[in-house]
Amino acid sequence: MSSFVAKCLDCDAHTPYHPLTNACPECGSEWMEACYDLDTGIFWGSTFADRPASLWRYSELLPLQNPSLYPTIGEGWTPLFPAHQLGMLLGLPNLYIKDERQNPTGSFKDRQAAVTVAALLEHNINEAVICSTGNVAIAFSAAFARAGLKLWAFITSLVPPDKMREVAIYGSQVIKVTGTYDQAKKLAAQFSLERGLFLDRGVRSITALESMKTIAFEIAEQLAKLQLPSNAETKKTSTWSSPDWYIQAVSGAIGPLGVLKGFQEMHAAGLVDKIPALACIQSAGCAPMAKAWEADLDVADPVLSPKTHITTLTTGDPGRAYTLLRQRMLETGGGTIDSVSDEDAFRALGLVAKVEGLSIEPAAAVAFAGLIKLVRQGVIHPDDVVVINCSGHTMPVESRLLGPAWSKDISVDDFEFPTHPREGIVAALTQIDQTQMRNVLVIDDQADARRLIRRLLEAQGTFLVAEAESGPIALQLVKQSVPDLIILDLMMPEMDGFALLDRLRAQMPTHDIPIVVVTAKELTSVEWKRLDGHIEQLMTKGDFFVEELIEEIEEALRQEH
Repeated sequence: MSSFVAKCLDCDAHTPYHPLTNACPECGSEWMEACYDLDTGIFWGSTFADRPASLWRYSELLPLQNPSLYPTIGEGWTPLFPAHQLGMLLGLPNLYIKDERQNPTGSFKDRQAAVTVAALLEHNINEAVICSTGNVAIAFSAAFARAGLKLWAFITSLVPPDKMREVAIYGSQVIKVTGTYDQAKKLAAQFSLERGLFLDRGVRSITALESMKTIAFEIAEQLAKLQLPSNAETKKTSTWSSPDWYIQAVSGAIGPLGVLKGFQEMHAAGLVDKIPALACIQSAGCAPMAKAWEADLDVADPVLSPKTHITTLTTGDPGRAYTLLRQRMLETGGGTIDSVSDEDAFRALGLVAKVEGLSIEPAAAVAFAGLIKLVRQGVIHPDDVVVINCSGHTMPVESRLLGPAWSKDISVDDFEFPTHPREGIVAALTQIDQTQMRNVLVIDDQADARRLIRRLLEAQGTFLVAEAESGPIALQLVKQSVPDLIILDLMMPEMDGFALLDRLRAQMPTHDIPIVVVTAKELTSVEWKRLDGHIEQLMTKGDFFVEELIEEIEEALRQEH
């Protein structure tokens, strides 16, 4: 059982909580939050072994008296795992993904829906109104269906039809609004007021904000259980662990504000020894917070006409939510609010799918694109422990992600079926577009590095890739078949890249093969001279991205001809 009060952020009045109380009874402010007595210890120090693997394991710090009323199906306790290949590409060995796609309806909004519906059940409220750009409506519709409650879902017409249909399938009453998200929110608020219904007000709803704290609790508990590399270890006096950075895409700020509150409460209770810096990322086509942060403003100017294809991030007027987020970020772990283009987000979406095997929603891709941007700017350092919120699963897959080589076409009329059909189809497939395929040899003694580059090239659909783990093996392979291009590491045992390069350039037919060096080595002036005139390009491991690698390879192949 939880012990808390609703605290007014303006007059500091403490009052009992009720879902239908939308303003402070003392001053009329709509900005209240749950306040707990952290000194009592609550669950701090107790064992979690017997607690449910869901967000309800932290029920003492949720605004509920009887959470068991809600028919949960395991919201929360989503995986936290290392992003090995993406981390290798970015030069971040301590990069972790919080996979919120694993929630019941595929997004972190299931947390918000579960805690809100539990509170409504406690107070015998059986009808409510929400406004959504997609994920909230789906999560709430599923939760209301499980609890047997009625939901009115106001959804902007910009939301993909597939998401609208899923909301309707759960039995919610869908109100399709032709207009912006901010305009739809005003209509929903007016409707709920006229009918006297509960309205989820996002960051101003206590249950919504408190639900997001559970992401922070889980990260801290899970991160402490993971074996961090020795260079990421610090002196620890606390039970759980905080990352150096927490990264999330932001529209209305409910996620970052809730996560930050969770880390603040853990820090106050002595569970963690620091509060992470936040990186809140917006779509550049609707980035009022990022623009205000860059201009060092306490109030964000509204964006009246969002220009982004990522509809879940189209809150044009964050209002006080930005002011509150900025204030609390500056008071705690700091960080930044930044923006990325839709194009960068969709490139990041494709990259995460290719190197980590995760199909993520465009909003989550905004967070990953922001991560890439901050790494390139040197804001995030190689030894930082970074956790990124993978907020939801993609739906549907965007056609713009796939280039012309995404599939190969064959016709049964193009070849005769032999006695052994398997051999025939294999032969046919191996002959598809051979004139368009380029042979690349990757030479590196590290298997992970070879595998990453191979994966990136093969995903383009135009490269056939071979691997060699040493210079001597590479020399044997080029004798058997001369590649169109070589990607070479310099630091290898037995025969390093410099010696191998000398051998390749000293003999035919490898004398003129284009060579791109990819290395982590810092070169001396003498080593630069050894490479001069013998390679097409040098790229530093952890300091380049897919597009740059492909561009350099394509340019080297063009120069060959």
